[in-house]
Amino acid sequence: MSFIQEFKEFAMKGNVVDLAVGVIIGGAFGKIVDSLVKDMLMPVLGKLLGGVDFKHLHINLGDKTFETLEAAEKAGAPLLKYGVFINSVIDFTIIALAIFVAVKAMNKLKRNEEPAPEAPVEPEEVKLLREIRDALKK
Repeated sequence: MSFIQEFKEFAMKGNVVDLAVGVIIGGAFGKIVDSLVKDMLMPVLGKLLGGVDFKHLHINLGDKTFETLEAAEKAGAPLLKYGVFINSVIDFTIIALAIFVAVKAMNKLKRNEEPAPEAPVEPEEVKLLREIRDALKK
């Protein structure tokens, strides 16, 4: 079997395709959550906290002082950008909550499905008696 043929079989397996679809949807979902946090939640939270814009919160670790975060970044000053970290923590929390809710809903659907009836297992004694009966018939 050629390398190309093996790769084709691997790539077309259901799990690989499902994983690819999951990664693509996950990327799109991440963009939605990122926008939700940056464009909707953080401005409201900043307003409630007195007009604070979290993405601009930082501590300058250098000797020089700068008017804005952008000026400090442009100058290459060492910065501790804890506001960006706060945004990332909120992003993660929302994503984790959404995944938790989705998994919980899927598990609930699985529990509601009736399990397929299993074929009755024949006891060993019955199997042996049938073999003896068949041997005696011969």
